[in-house]
Amino acid sequence: MTTTVSDARPNDAGGAHDADAQAKARADARSRARRRRFTPGRIAAWIVMIAFLALTIFPFLWMLRTAFSTTRALPTDPSSLLPVDFTWGAFKRVLGLASFDEAVAEGGSGAAVNFWLYLRNSFVYSTAVTLGQVFFCSMAAYAFARLRWPGRNLVFGIFLGALLVPPIFTSLPNFILIKNLGLLNTLPGMILPTLLMTPFAVFFLRQFFLGINREIEEAARIDGAGQWRTFFRIILPMSVAPVTTLGILTFIATWNDYFWPLIVGNTENTRVLTVALGVFRSQTPAGSPDWAGLMAATLVAAAPMLLLFFSFARRIIDSIGYSGSK
Repeated sequence: MTTTVSDARPNDAGGAHDADAQAKARADARSRARRRRFTPGRIAAWIVMIAFLALTIFPFLWMLRTAFSTTRALPTDPSSLLPVDFTWGAFKRVLGLASFDEAVAEGGSGAAVNFWLYLRNSFVYSTAVTLGQVFFCSMAAYAFARLRWPGRNLVFGIFLGALLVPPIFTSLPNFILIKNLGLLNTLPGMILPTLLMTPFAVFFLRQFFLGINREIEEAARIDGAGQWRTFFRIILPMSVAPVTTLGILTFIATWNDYFWPLIVGNTENTRVLTVALGVFRSQTPAGSPDWAGLMAATLVAAAPMLLLFFSFARRIIDSIGYSGSK
């Protein structure tokens, strides 16, 4: 027994020494990691990132500050970062909840703003264009990526060349066409020119379809599936991420469109929010714009876009990363 105990003591001492050495190595590694974490280059990068973030967020904070202020009180403290004479009056004016006297008392023009009608028009316009482009562009992209037909690459090159044409150049021909069809000041007249497809949308989806394994389609054909069934039952379900990304980008771009809705749908029943904001801006009381009301209207108009983006931001990032890795 004595021999056994005496023999075990060196082993215990060696094990304790190894444990101490491992603990010291872990502590040294943590210390080196902390030193690397606070290198001058890393600190400078954080400072630059915070500066850019502040520059990006500041306009939105200034919009909030102006929207919650009284238009008459804004000139009294123009440098204040906080609302001047805090009030919800600007949002009430935009949503049609304020009376004429209340609007004028806070510096508004007193003009009625049919906000809900403009919101409906923007939603119908953006949704119709988005659904049309996603549906037709996905089929066109699949035809360019998978189907073999004479002159496919030539047609795609010509089609892709349309990306070099500024949209302003096609506005006049489209306007004349819509006028000849008798669709001026109608929602269909606003929707039709961009309903079918755009070069960017076709190019975007084609690049994704090219990365799909052809063996999947060949297996579907062996099972008796035709081109239509393969596309709708196999390819589209596999393309949910890029199709969703394209839909979100198209919806946001259409929602923010101003020039085309201005020249085609400038009546009360077809006016969209972006055009309505310009009209609201021109309704100046005593020669001074209703800045609080304008900022409140802009925030309310941008709220659906912000909710849409933050709801699908992760999917957009994953889609872009997946497409890049392909």
